[in-house]
Amino acid sequence: MSWTGSVGRLPGIVVARTYRREWLRNDITAGLVLTALLIPAGMGYAQAAGLPAYAGLYATIVPLLVYAVVGPSRILVLGPDSSLAPLIAAAIAPLAVTDDPQTAMALAGVLGVLVGIILLAGGYLRLGFVTELLSKPIRLGYLNAIALIVVVGQIPKLLGFTVDASGVLGQIADVAQSLWAREFDPIAAAVGFGSLAVIVLFRRLFRSIPGILVAVVGAMIVSAVFDLTDDISMVGAIPSGLPLPSFSGVDWGDVGHLIAPAAAIALIAFADTGVLSRTFAARHNHVVDGSTEMKAIGVSNLASGLFGGFPISASGSRTPVAEQNGAQTQLASVVGALAVLVFVLAAPGVTTYLPDATLGAVVIVAATALIDLRGLVRMWHMSRIEFGLAAAAFLGVTLVGVLQGIVVAIGLSFAAVIARAWQPYRTELVRTADRPGYHDIERHPDGQRIPGLAVVRFDAPLFFANGTIFDRYIRSVVHHQPTPAEWVVIAAEPITGLDTTAVDQLVELDRYLKDQGIRLVFAEMKGPIKDRLIRFGAAGSFDTSRFYPTVETAVDAFQQRAHQ
Repeated sequence: MSWTGSVGRLPGIVVARTYRREWLRNDITAGLVLTALLIPAGMGYAQAAGLPAYAGLYATIVPLLVYAVVGPSRILVLGPDSSLAPLIAAAIAPLAVTDDPQTAMALAGVLGVLVGIILLAGGYLRLGFVTELLSKPIRLGYLNAIALIVVVGQIPKLLGFTVDASGVLGQIADVAQSLWAREFDPIAAAVGFGSLAVIVLFRRLFRSIPGILVAVVGAMIVSAVFDLTDDISMVGAIPSGLPLPSFSGVDWGDVGHLIAPAAAIALIAFADTGVLSRTFAARHNHVVDGSTEMKAIGVSNLASGLFGGFPISASGSRTPVAEQNGAQTQLASVVGALAVLVFVLAAPGVTTYLPDATLGAVVIVAATALIDLRGLVRMWHMSRIEFGLAAAAFLGVTLVGVLQGIVVAIGLSFAAVIARAWQPYRTELVRTADRPGYHDIERHPDGQRIPGLAVVRFDAPLFFANGTIFDRYIRSVVHHQPTPAEWVVIAAEPITGLDTTAVDQLVELDRYLKDQGIRLVFAEMKGPIKDRLIRFGAAGSFDTSRFYPTVETAVDAFQQRAHQ
């Protein structure tokens, strides 16, 4: 379903008009259960992004309400996400030269607006295909690296100390040094590890009870009872009310510096959201249009940036919770957003007793869900090249930087594609006694050649980088024929592209073979490629008699001429 600007065609309005009464109980229940995750997760990811914890609540409320109206997915849950937090931190840290949280929030807000504009424009231009740049190896390496970055960044908070180093290696060194020197806070460490243990325990033994909620409430009760506010770092009270659009302290130069990071964040946000949206829509027999999804995520980010939030995407941890608790429509997200809003307005002082160590534990548990070592092992066995791309993405994001690492990994993916096209698989085809057709001589070394005929397959488009390789391979096959070749048949079905350089090389190859008394013909060549040959001026060399619909018809034509 797509929305075009008519209010009546907005997905949320359409669902509201056809809402069924029997859905109401499930939606309300799912929304209330979801709230138990929305509050601590939002606050934790805000801190992981280098922002005040309460900014995560603003980035939860507004996007959920907006997406409920414009989003095509009925149960997708939006909000702060662990995969975006390091990107946001990397983008705003160089510009937030002071420790003023308002400046950081203003920069994050501008970043959210830019991400929203980019996604909104991309949706109208139907640019959803750009997510294909993030292949599975890149995403696998990226997510594992993000998990490492987030976990390392939260360990000091978990243990009650700070580090000054930048970069993962520097942070790991500082953490190790602080642990060796026993500079951690025993009380904070006890609260942090206790919260961690509670979350893990409930996930394994009491899955129906949200362990994160138990850990957060329990930590606040302990902090209040034992008056720990002066002993360890606390989140602090939430500012009263909701923020209005404000970008004070941000100039146009800052906006210019944030455009490139915003583009990268937009790509990641839509890639994550697109995958989740399609997955859950398929489970419920719904159809989600990619461009509509892109526009909806864009509007949600725009709203988040305007009202105190930061870039957001779909949540891979909170969406399943909504589904598992029976969410039927967008109302579940609305209930969750309104519950968080009530929390912000009615109980802003509750977080005075929420330890930073507990939020660190919440983020660490969430980030570990991104780790997929089995996927890396499986990729190693399936394709060493793709494993290398995943490793490059992991090392690039970890060691060089999130944005730079993604760019490097995408560049390596393009290089791998070019390398495969530059040195494609090519083989001679032969006949076998036990099956019809013509088959790879490497896989069927006992196959039989037809005397005087060479049948060759080249599994790639022909372009400037591999035209010479194609030419040399054909000449090599001709040279090594047990009987002098009279015809060369190119099984051309895998040739899906042709540029002018390759055309020139084909003409030169044909001239060389003709001088040797050998006829060059093509079988199964696709119509557009044949048309391109003619359009590029090769019609004088390759007339219609050179093309055959199948390899079999080309072989039959050769044998008929041989018997004339």
